[in-house]
Amino acid sequence: MNAALSSQTDALPLIGFGQVRHTRIKPVHHAFAYPTYFLMLPMRGLQRHPVTALARNHWALLSFYDTDHGDGRSLANGGALAWLDELLHSEGITDAQGEVWLHCYPRVLGFTFKPVSFWYCHRPDGSLRAVVVEVNNTFGERHCYLLNTPQFGVEQRAAKVFHVSPFCPVEGGYRFRFMLTPNLSRTVARVDFDDASGPLIETSISGTLEPLTAQSIRKAMLHYPAMTLGVVLRIHWQAAKLFLKSVPFFKKPTPPAQFTTR
Repeated sequence: MNAALSSQTDALPLIGFGQVRHTRIKPVHHAFAYPTYFLMLPMRGLQRHPVTALARNHWALLSFYDTDHGDGRSLANGGALAWLDELLHSEGITDAQGEVWLHCYPRVLGFTFKPVSFWYCHRPDGSLRAVVVEVNNTFGERHCYLLNTPQFGVEQRAAKVFHVSPFCPVEGGYRFRFMLTPNLSRTVARVDFDDASGPLIETSISGTLEPLTAQSIRKAMLHYPAMTLGVVLRIHWQAAKLFLKSVPFFKKPTPPAQFTTR
């Protein structure tokens, strides 16, 4: 149990500095790792006590917009947290009333692309109740995988139903594993994909966490001045490499009828 995640009613937002790793196992080996940074936001805490270090719903060097998540509702309509609570209630999860920490990419210079975001939803007693994995593809589509009663450090599984990469079929499933130190100093999110014949891709996002302050924002902008734009460019660059390696190409199917896969 990471009680620190849910018991801090006045928890402050964090920023993580680390790496994204990606390894394709077949039909050819293809691997890369990039430095990155990301936000870890206590959404209930921010609802009660907004902080000046985080630019929310307005342009800044680094900012967070509620409309970038869920069904795109504005803060005036409850924002991303209201969407999340409605999603959980619609799935029969009514006891995730503790802190909700959102691990996501920020907007940088007003630009955003969030391949994946993780919502860690806690009970009031500090136990992890659910994780919502929010996935976006480069076609502007979004889908969520809801992991019920997960545990940190324990593998969770979900069937793949949403198209992400043209070099991966919509079949098989994901294996998720989340790790977080009790003192909120480091986090790791692993997402591995198995196709119909076994393991295909291994990925992870990891980083060391520190308070989100004017100083840490300057650090992020100095070392990674166009981070989110770089994410999109790197996605297309790696896709070009896979194409040149003659990795099979899969046409984009129709998105799933249901927005959430449990």
